[in-house]
Amino acid sequence: MQELFGEFLGTFILILLGNGVVANVNLEKTYSKGAGWIVITAGWGMAVFVAVFATADLSGAHLNPAVTIGLAAAGLFQWAKVIPFILAQVAGAMMGALTVFLFFKNHFDITTAPGAKKACFCTGPAIRNFRSNFFSEMVGTFVLVFAVLMITLPQLEYHSFSGSSKVGLGSLGALPVALVVFSIGMSLGGTTGYAINPARDFGPRLVHWLLPLKSKDNTDWAYSWIPIVGPVTGAVIAALLYKVVVNLV
Repeated sequence: MQELFGEFLGTFILILLGNGVVANVNLEKTYSKGAGWIVITAGWGMAVFVAVFATADLSGAHLNPAVTIGLAAAGLFQWAKVIPFILAQVAGAMMGALTVFLFFKNHFDITTAPGAKKACFCTGPAIRNFRSNFFSEMVGTFVLVFAVLMITLPQLEYHSFSGSSKVGLGSLGALPVALVVFSIGMSLGGTTGYAINPARDFGPRLVHWLLPLKSKDNTDWAYSWIPIVGPVTGAVIAALLYKVVVNLV
């Protein structure tokens, strides 16, 4: 239960701060309205830092089904724990998205652009082409998961304050992973909004679909498989490469 709570809490913090910076930039009459892509990518990077640092000793701070699957595919995490971790991550993402809506409700109410509102919940392609959109999410997540695996390598086994042994990121991994996410956003994020995390997209997308938003955009379920299958594919490829690298060193 401690591990599941850590994944729920960490993903909640991740979405609260990550989708929060998008809302700050997109919604009307916030002080940072129109601040731009660099603010969004920096905000997401810092969201990762805070979420990982705060919860690493609870669960290893996967906070992303692609990371959980990547660790399992690399032989570093029990497959039996994968589904419970993913469910906790999706639940945390949904709660984070709902909290962003409540926090910015006055600004949601006066924003008339449906796309600007939806962007505060889930991702979408700049140019809609499922093949290239899939490739973007796959490559971005490959970079993320391979980096996480290599960063995790020196600290695969560590003990939390409860005394139990975890596999994942220790708190010292928070800054490196945050910088990786910032780099992905700056270099590769402009094509699809770089979900690189199925829970980060699916949970908030579901909340967007359920909420009674004014001037509501289509939730675009037809696209929703891209930020799920693309990241999972990239994670598995990263795990396979990680195994090759480990065997070489």
